[in-house]
Amino acid sequence: MRVSSLLVATAALAMVFPALAKHDYPTDTRVDYVLGCMAANGQNYLMMQKCSCSIDVIAEMMPYEDYEAAETVIRMRERRGELGVLFRTDRGMEELLQNFRQAQTEADLQCF
Repeated sequence: MRVSSLLVATAALAMVFPALAKHDYPTDTRVDYVLGCMAANGQNYLMMQKCSCSIDVIAEMMPYEDYEAAETVIRMRERRGELGVLFRTDRGMEELLQNFRQAQTEADLQCF
């Protein structure tokens, strides 16, 4: 009985807050993005707001799984050797990065 009530409540929340249900990112991922953004752009309250806005826009545009994959490709491209070459030359990964870059560009336009 409690499980069905929980499912009904979850479905109701998804209807009331569709954006949250669509592309929710884990809190640690959002914090990591904001800290990195602030390190690159300035460590003050205004920049924290802009960086938070930025990850929110990206989360609206990309499912978390795509974001996570793009972040992995970016990190792996920095590696030396055959593994790094694979991540730098694969065309499928390039499309994933292009989608990520488009989301970042839109986030910059909206937030900065």
